[in-house]
Amino acid sequence: MPDQDLTAARTGSKVYRIAVIDGPNVSNLGRRNKRMYGGITYESLKDYVQDLGRRMGIEIESFISNFEGEILEYVHESSTRVDGYLVNPAGLTLQSTAVPMALFDTGLPVLEVHFANIEGSAHSARGPVYGPGRSTFTPYLTGLCMGMRHYSYAGALFALVLALDDAQFLGAQQE
Repeated sequence: MPDQDLTAARTGSKVYRIAVIDGPNVSNLGRRNKRMYGGITYESLKDYVQDLGRRMGIEIESFISNFEGEILEYVHESSTRVDGYLVNPAGLTLQSTAVPMALFDTGLPVLEVHFANIEGSAHSARGPVYGPGRSTFTPYLTGLCMGMRHYSYAGALFALVLALDDAQFLGAQQE
């Protein structure tokens, strides 16, 4: 990504703190199906998101775990110090109820991100991801960005910050 000033696209100047939560199997990036996930590692993904945050004038707090209980505890303890969340539920996508409900209960905006298009069919460019199941997170969260590998994080982060800058967009969730 060129070294451009992403703060120029913002309408506000507050330094938000955004928590990025990555769930089970994200730690295995770089060793997973290259057709679906590309060759990016978790460390390079984390650096990419940190750099985007810096360019946007925000702070990124990264958290990764392969254990649902640890993610749940992190949501509970972080909700008073962050302004919003990006979450890649990964291996929890089809089966968690506690984590999406905890995220919802924070009252903060939360965007779900996925490397792959989790709604993709066998005929899509990358093939089916989860089959007929649906994310248990989506109904509880503010928005969703998927199918663009690491660019899903960029799109979700940019959208979240612009929405935070626009008090009318998120309405009563702010202030």
